[in-house]
Amino acid sequence: MQSENEIPELLKPSALAGVDWINKQSNTNYELTGLVGTEELKDIEAPFQLGLVLCDGEICAREQVLCTPTKGGYKFEHVETAAPDIPPLLDPPVGIRSNWIDEQLKKYEFIVLLYYRGLW
Repeated sequence: MQSENEIPELLKPSALAGVDWINKQSNTNYELTGLVGTEELKDIEAPFQLGLVLCDGEICAREQVLCTPTKGGYKFEHVETAAPDIPPLLDPPVGIRSNWIDEQLKKYEFIVLLYYRGLW
């Protein structure tokens, strides 16, 4: 996985546009925190897939989208056959985890963290 600060400049515009598209489609407020499966991607003139790692302060998720470059930007479609080894709901990326815990402790007297099969 490429964290937010490791995303290549070449992919940032399409990744950010993909997040905007998902937020509009799903009425969510996700922020981009990383990409998965794009390490070998070099040709962004033809349609390509983006594995977006998104967080909204409460949950983190992975969305797989097909990105098709257009004259005015990008066209996106959900990809149903995402890699099964990367679940759609994710543990927050390193650096976000402690902020999330701090935010939850401001709202609640205590929290319980459950760690199950690599997710919490």
